[in-house]
Amino acid sequence: MPMKETPRFSVIIPVFNRPQLVRRAIESVLKQTRPADEIIVVDDGSTDETLKVVHTFVPAVQLISQSNKGVSAARNAGIGRATGNWIALLDSDDEWLPEKLTMAEKYIQNHPECRIFQSEELWIRNGIQIHPKEKHKKYGGDIFKQSLPLCIVSPSAVVIQRDLLDEVGLFDETFPVSEDYELWLRIAARYPIGLDTTAGIIKHGGHADQLSRTENMSFWRIRALEKLLQQSVLSREQEYRLLQELTQKLGIWITGARKRNKNTLPQEERLQRYRERLSMLDSEMGC
Repeated sequence: MPMKETPRFSVIIPVFNRPQLVRRAIESVLKQTRPADEIIVVDDGSTDETLKVVHTFVPAVQLISQSNKGVSAARNAGIGRATGNWIALLDSDDEWLPEKLTMAEKYIQNHPECRIFQSEELWIRNGIQIHPKEKHKKYGGDIFKQSLPLCIVSPSAVVIQRDLLDEVGLFDETFPVSEDYELWLRIAARYPIGLDTTAGIIKHGGHADQLSRTENMSFWRIRALEKLLQQSVLSREQEYRLLQELTQKLGIWITGARKRNKNTLPQEERLQRYRERLSMLDSEMGC
């Protein structure tokens, strides 16, 4: 078996109107015990002091400035510029612990078959450390089933082989939310996702612009499941699990939409088709 390439880490930080938070994020990368090979900050059309702050770190960081297109387009622009063979993402409101890239390099050395992995994380909400709920528990290996209910892979914790993104595609820029859930599902359907059980990041929460991204998340998770179902990459077992989750999510969404006096007929028709398909699989598999 040929030797794997030495890992070269390209760090991608998308940002929009977060001058002080992005300063903290960039500084956490610059403090790494194993330096990043390149740091790319993508400013997604900020209208405040963010650009001025990022400029103070040039040339230690590369800056891409674009009109406001959303976090997926910003991440994709950074990935498109990257020259490393591994991509490490960092959201502008999170920060890395100093050993993050040292840990990543060791993980790659110890798991040469792994093409994507994440580290554990510390959660800080409004300045106070909290313990994630059981539903947010991280898993390693074949995590497709565990990934269906909600996103359990954190962008700031993940390190991805560049070739894998070339194979499965980048973030879907049509998704205003749940874009990470959609990509991780696409990958988990094909490959295991590794887990370094040592915390590598501090995940911050509780600020207003983060909370606003939760709006309509259920709708976009349903869209992600439907998109994957149409791609014909699933095993029978994966399709069965996905349909179980999809029918549940869509049924809940329809109930809520009815209470808001919305027309749900198209969704009800889709739900019926998915239930019939699930029933057929149930019979085939003897579940």
